[in-house]
Amino acid sequence: MLYLDHFGLKKPPFRITPDPGFFYSGAHRGDVLAALVYAVTAGEGIVKVVGEVGSGKTMLCRMLELELADQVDIVYLANPSLSPDNIAQAVAFELGLPTEGLSRLEVMQRLQSFLLERHASGHNVVVFIEEAQGMPLATLEELRLLSNLETADHKLLQIVLFGQPELDINLRETAIRQLRERITHSFELQPLQRADTHGYLNFRMRAAGYRGPDLFTPRVARQIARYSQGLIRRINILADKCLLAAYAAGTHAITTGLVRRAARDLDPVSGSRPAPWLGWLASAVIAAIVAVVVTWQVVTVRPVQPVQGTPGAGAQQSGSSNVAGNKQKP
Repeated sequence: MLYLDHFGLKKPPFRITPDPGFFYSGAHRGDVLAALVYAVTAGEGIVKVVGEVGSGKTMLCRMLELELADQVDIVYLANPSLSPDNIAQAVAFELGLPTEGLSRLEVMQRLQSFLLERHASGHNVVVFIEEAQGMPLATLEELRLLSNLETADHKLLQIVLFGQPELDINLRETAIRQLRERITHSFELQPLQRADTHGYLNFRMRAAGYRGPDLFTPRVARQIARYSQGLIRRINILADKCLLAAYAAGTHAITTGLVRRAARDLDPVSGSRPAPWLGWLASAVIAAIVAVVVTWQVVTVRPVQPVQGTPGAGAQQSGSSNVAGNKQKP
């Protein structure tokens, strides 16, 4: 990228693709990863990880794959819209099992035989499902049946669901309450706090090869945290734009002004919102306009002329006759 040499970087520090070399263990991310490793290796059945869009779920999934690579066989399902009839076939396909022409029951039997063989050789099989909030309820229920594949003391198939908060809403449905009861561990990825954002930004810079003093000061980090709402993907996008703007300006200083410009460029994706006083100002302006319009209408309304034959009209006609008569007299 254009600014790599300018800042002494070996690679871009704020790409939104999940590079495990940039995994930030702060903000309890490292703790969640360790807990996930334990839950999977201990044979705990179904595990759930929930977080907002851009909170770092995919990065966590990649890190979990690396941590478990020597201990388990991993099945990764990126398509959550699978039908109930296809979920077992999809798992079998990813494991390299031939399923063509087999009935649903035969697929389950072949899958169970394979899982028993892997268990006997000391390997677990884990299914990672991303965007699980988009999975039909009937398919989620089918996952419960897959999780029933077990020995007397161990689950043959571990399942880890990664999803947005809507996944929790789906799991409250009565129709899949049995699945909900099988979830042994639930984790939630919270947005980064301001102090975490400061640590995260400078960690990524140093992971990319930067060796100078911290470019992102606490003040700048606070502003990025505000505009990004603490979501890692937005933080990355804003920070990348700030580096590019600083390079274009020929400076190494990342300022709050650059952050504001980056947020305006990103709006509304960045989640930046106008300050509260702007809303109050808009309300005051609208009220003033309404008052002016009402006043103008009151001032410009003409009095209604009395209709001929009314008492007012008679009085006016009488007054006119008297005036005319007075003019005729010598």
